[in-house]
Amino acid sequence: MRLIINIPAFNEEKNIGDTIRKIPRAFEGITEVLIQVVDDGSIDKTVAVSKEAGADFIVSHRVNRGIGKTFRTSVENALENGADIMVNIDADGQFDSNDIGKLIGPLLDGSADLVTADRFSDHKAENIPFLKDTLNRFAARIIGSFMNAPISDLTCGFRAYSRETLLRLNLPGAFTYTQEVIIDALGKDLKVLWVPVKVTYFAGRKSRVVKSIGKYIRNSGKIIMKAVRDVRPLKFFGIPGLALIIFSLLTFAWFLGLYLQDYKITPFRNYLLVAITLFLIGLQFFVFALVADMIRSNRKITEEIFYILKKERYERGRRVTDKPSDH
Repeated sequence: MRLIINIPAFNEEKNIGDTIRKIPRAFEGITEVLIQVVDDGSIDKTVAVSKEAGADFIVSHRVNRGIGKTFRTSVENALENGADIMVNIDADGQFDSNDIGKLIGPLLDGSADLVTADRFSDHKAENIPFLKDTLNRFAARIIGSFMNAPISDLTCGFRAYSRETLLRLNLPGAFTYTQEVIIDALGKDLKVLWVPVKVTYFAGRKSRVVKSIGKYIRNSGKIIMKAVRDVRPLKFFGIPGLALIIFSLLTFAWFLGLYLQDYKITPFRNYLLVAITLFLIGLQFFVFALVADMIRSNRKITEEIFYILKKERYERGRRVTDKPSDH
């Protein structure tokens, strides 16, 4: 049972060495523990410090490509090097690496496919900005209601993935991946589990993702909407459609009540026009829902074919090599 602990890094020369050295090299149920660093175009000594601290292999992007693409590289390299489990942990040391055992336990006993750290349920994240805390909780509640699943923490990157989960995930774009991965996993009926952990936000720490709150909200909103649209199209289009049709019927009932008083349409025609317009738009949403659901069915077939091809590719490579290779 091979565990690869992945550390994405961008200009982390000050922290990554300590983070690597603190990672335990033995866990119950794990035969081999390897540390992978994915350097996203750092211009400092991140790579040299990682090697000196004992990273088993390092993958480097020539330029900064973003956290989403860095995660894709992490998954691909972990699969190529035979990972049975991959744990993703931040390079800055805000998470306790001893909590890795808590995350991989449910994967080892088969009770989960993906385990993510939960910063909010049992503990209050120390020094977390109020706005970030509030937005995270709000987004988790909204997406959980759409996905019919209780989501404790939507954006935490400290997670453990089984090999099967890594093969089944469709990896996202460059901006971020944390929200999309949870939505994608739940949409594929993978069992996602949240495990409470303690986390400390260091004073003066600047997020690699959140450069601007406004930009982060816009980008995250787009990502979440696209993911929910693809995974739950009937809900995404059907709920607004139903709401519009109900409102149109209520408006028409109000018009009818006014019309029946003296049987004149002209004074109240605006109510009638609004009712007709809302009904037609709502009906259009229902058509979108049916078309999107058909597309989703075809997408599931495509994803299954893609999964089989990936599994064959990485299993073949797994049989060829027993040890990770440096890149």
